Amino acid sequence: MPVVATIMNSTTGQPIQKMTFGRMPKPWGSFTLESGELVAIDRVDVGKPAPGKVIAPVAVWVTSKK
Repeated sequence: MPVVATIMNSTTGQPIQKMTFGRMPKPWGSFTLESGELVAIDRVDVGKPAPGKVIAPVAVWVTSKK
């Protein structure tokens, strides 16, 4: 089941984009954003699902790998 996550900037705390992963991303991984920027994952937060919902919100906090 694919995971839809909000990509968050660890430095500013602002959301960058939404992204779909084939499986839960690992906190030691890295990937490329739509803008072409290479980022490293700092942490992965999984929230509680809303009442009556099954899907939990996922936030992936990243920093730039310049």
